[in-house]
Amino acid sequence: MLRWVRGFVLPVAACQETDSHKRFENLFQKLDRNGDGKVDIIELQEGLKNLGIPLGQDAEKKIFNIGDTNRDGQLDFGEFMKYLKDHEKKMRLAFKSLDKNNDGKVEASEVVQSLKILGIDISERQAKKILQSIDADGTMSVDWNEWRDYFLLNPAENIEEIVHFWKHSGIDIGDSLSIPDEFTEEEKRSGQWWRQLLAGGIAGAVSRTSTAPLDRLKVMMQVHGSKSNKMNLVGGFKQMVKEGGIRSLWRGNGVNVIKIAPETAVKFWAYEQYKKWLTSDGAKLGTVERFISGSAAGITAQTFIYPMEVLKTRLAVAKTGQYSGMYDCAKKILKYEGVKAFYKGYIPNFLGVIPYAGIDLTVYELLKNYWLEHYVENSVNPGVLVLLGCGTLSSTCGQLASYPLSLIRTRMQAQAMVEGAPQLNMIGLFKRIVSREGIFGLYRGITPNFMKVLPAVSISYVVYEKMKESLKVAPN
Repeated sequence: MLRWVRGFVLPVAACQETDSHKRFENLFQKLDRNGDGKVDIIELQEGLKNLGIPLGQDAEKKIFNIGDTNRDGQLDFGEFMKYLKDHEKKMRLAFKSLDKNNDGKVEASEVVQSLKILGIDISERQAKKILQSIDADGTMSVDWNEWRDYFLLNPAENIEEIVHFWKHSGIDIGDSLSIPDEFTEEEKRSGQWWRQLLAGGIAGAVSRTSTAPLDRLKVMMQVHGSKSNKMNLVGGFKQMVKEGGIRSLWRGNGVNVIKIAPETAVKFWAYEQYKKWLTSDGAKLGTVERFISGSAAGITAQTFIYPMEVLKTRLAVAKTGQYSGMYDCAKKILKYEGVKAFYKGYIPNFLGVIPYAGIDLTVYELLKNYWLEHYVENSVNPGVLVLLGCGTLSSTCGQLASYPLSLIRTRMQAQAMVEGAPQLNMIGLFKRIVSREGIFGLYRGITPNFMKVLPAVSISYVVYEKMKESLKVAPN
């Protein structure tokens, strides 16, 4: 998940120094705690902490990786001053890109305009709160000195890195067609992107496995929970355990986990391609273009892995011994039903993307903006609980809107396994469910589906963060 990078305000005495050399020397002396003329990473961390400007270990390491030109593990004053001068030049370019009217000040309207170009929509009030965290003299505008002092020791190198915050997280909960996160050029060059994808894949596998019993119960209730055969939560679990033992609760989960890797790979590849097609001449991706690219990438990935979705459903509904595994299931479907069977339910699955993705992203933005408008004072960092709450509620609303299509998709995938069930198309199945089970029949199995959302999101988030630490993924 990405956030506004917090910077700092230099001491007043240092800010008043007009000579760069003097300013840098003053700051270096404050960091050089043992007075040996060199600053190691421990001194940098402790010095910044004492100045009230901790950046975090990875940010401080980045400063060292760039500034320590002789690779002795320490910064002497010459290296320190060269790093700050080079960084000042980058910050000057970032400042100029925000200062649209070239009056030497950045105002709230210019922040709104600049972020909109980058595909991030914020209100004037939110922009003022961003400026408040940088504005040292209370003028509600930021001049070059304030900007420079705030970002001088922040390793963000350009405006894109500074404003890359709060995009919709790609936390995996199994059913979503979430829009992929965008990687910065630096993340692509440094190899951070594959670590993030690996962390996300492992988090998704753990999350799906942890909530697999609820997922299988949902599928069973969708397929077998008709009006004449009411299957509730407790009865459904008892029936599954009685029929196949405790291990049967995870039936079909293997396919669910295996498909994470190809689905993610295709989604990110397709997303990059759609972005290129929708923009030209290096133009930034706007909100509409990003939504279209993300939705199209999700559909492309789903098309590619859809046969695995059918296998997952068939295995989840199957009785003990009906299939010896994924390969046996695929072989029998191909033999008795043909290739077309692997795409049963594809149309309702395709149509479900629109209400799910649209409502999910819309609700997420509304919740995020409401929180920013009413509960943020001097920071734009929402915190983990707020992000989890927004993600969970938006995903729940999206699933609520698209659930009938999800149920029809599942029944179409599995109806060949139900004795005496006619082989109906989407419209015929919809009419049959409504006439026999009523409108509520379109929402059978939604209870276990909702029950898994919060633990799935939470588990996925926690594992994702732990894996990023283990794989040494730089913080966003």
